[in-house]
Amino acid sequence: MNYKLLDNILEMEGYVPGEQPQGGDYVKLNTNENPYPPSTAVYEAIAEEFRRLRLYPQPMSNPLREAAAEILGFDREWILAGNGSDDLLMMFAQAFLSEERFACAPVPTYTLYRTLAQIQNSKLIEVPFAEGYELPAAELQASGAVLAFLANPNSPTGTMVPPDKIADFARAFPGFVLLDEAYADFADANCLHLVKEYANIGVMRTFSKSYALAGLRVGLLFARPEFIEQLAKVKDSYNLDRLAIVGAAAALRDRDHFNEITSLIKGTRGLLTEELTKRGFDVLPSQSNFVMVKAPEPPGAKAVYLGLKERKVLVRYFEQEMPDHLRITVGTDVEVEALLTQLDEVLKGGK
Repeated sequence: MNYKLLDNILEMEGYVPGEQPQGGDYVKLNTNENPYPPSTAVYEAIAEEFRRLRLYPQPMSNPLREAAAEILGFDREWILAGNGSDDLLMMFAQAFLSEERFACAPVPTYTLYRTLAQIQNSKLIEVPFAEGYELPAAELQASGAVLAFLANPNSPTGTMVPPDKIADFARAFPGFVLLDEAYADFADANCLHLVKEYANIGVMRTFSKSYALAGLRVGLLFARPEFIEQLAKVKDSYNLDRLAIVGAAAALRDRDHFNEITSLIKGTRGLLTEELTKRGFDVLPSQSNFVMVKAPEPPGAKAVYLGLKERKVLVRYFEQEMPDHLRITVGTDVEVEALLTQLDEVLKGGK
């Protein structure tokens, strides 16, 4: 029985997040969470806000927008807050896509883009990255899509398209270019400045990675005020709760904590890259808080993934998209040491 659901919903496959084990003592390096706690200012702001939970939150999350404007150099009207970046992505799908209107993206990339298009009875035109994970600009521009999803740095590869090439692409693309910069705080450059230069560019940021607030679900979109005004029409009335608004604003303002934990992660990323290379893995150059690696044969990526999982170490295996690769989140130095210890056992066939 289909309960009269839409055909496109019945036919689609839902998005599958990374494993979230509820029990056991796992070293969890599969969902790109920050291994360090958020700023203590977050806890203090949330504790204070508990007294106001009987009241609805500010509908546009203005306290958070004002903090982002102050820290990142935009007027408040250039910013829209979402219940995580996924909420903002859904707004784009609702506002842009239909059975006759499509999105495009270079692949492999974040598979939720495809799911959101399917929910709208639309489709995602998927164009393989060029050699070296260069942007396939001409093919995307000729795709007929009205919206381009560009994760930059990309997931799951961790690679990045330089801002000047993004600008070249946007100038020739006939629709809107959404840059998903979930991992930009771990990169050598970002594209936030392009929002002020190009009317058809928007940039998303998340608090799940560099601010260690994956559990609060907060994302921001930066775009022209006239575009923000239109996209807000499809936003849920109160899409962020009071705790998320004040917690994210406090995290933004604690720049010392932000700089400390992002520096720690980038340092450990270098160590992890070096150690995996020594063990015969081909490591893609990462601008993110994870590394994408091609496993040596034998034993191969699937065997390594399963072997680590047996030893309570979780990494991400994309069997459909990149079956010979694994994505490994950068944890603490202690977590990385535990990963490498168990990996050595797997590689030598130990039990």
